[in-house]
Amino acid sequence: MIMRRAILYLLLFASIGYGIWPYYTIFRLDSALSVSDAQAIAAYVDLPAIQQHYKQRLDSSLEDFVPRDDSGSERMLAWLAKNLARLGDGALNQAITEQWVRDTLRAAAERGTDARPAYFTAAIDFAFFESWNRFVIRLGKLGGETHVVLGLKGPLWRVTDVVR
Repeated sequence: MIMRRAILYLLLFASIGYGIWPYYTIFRLDSALSVSDAQAIAAYVDLPAIQQHYKQRLDSSLEDFVPRDDSGSERMLAWLAKNLARLGDGALNQAITEQWVRDTLRAAAERGTDARPAYFTAAIDFAFFESWNRFVIRLGKLGGETHVVLGLKGPLWRVTDVVR
């Protein structure tokens, strides 16, 4: 009886700790965003994941412009779109950096709250689990929001996507 109760309490505390864990990461990210050095957020950002999500969005939007015809001019447009996607990878990796993530999150916080200075946590309108390893944050009210996705990467919750 005592052993079962101890196990139940242990499971309860583990569940509560797991539920609080991403919120703790949010507060640590908020502190890192207040520092002027972009490297302060590096521990909280999975930059390759963010770049990959933006690449997927770019690729899917380019497919809308690729013609389905097989005429000469249509093949030329398809070739241009293909090369633009290839060039886009390099440009994307140069454009999406820790500094870009920091600036994007700070700008989203400023749009999401009237409080000044605009703290990241003050701009949060909604934050909850989407699955056991995915946590979604909405900065600002519906209609002008920015979504920040945290993913469980090893022992840490890290920003894996920013959707404006």
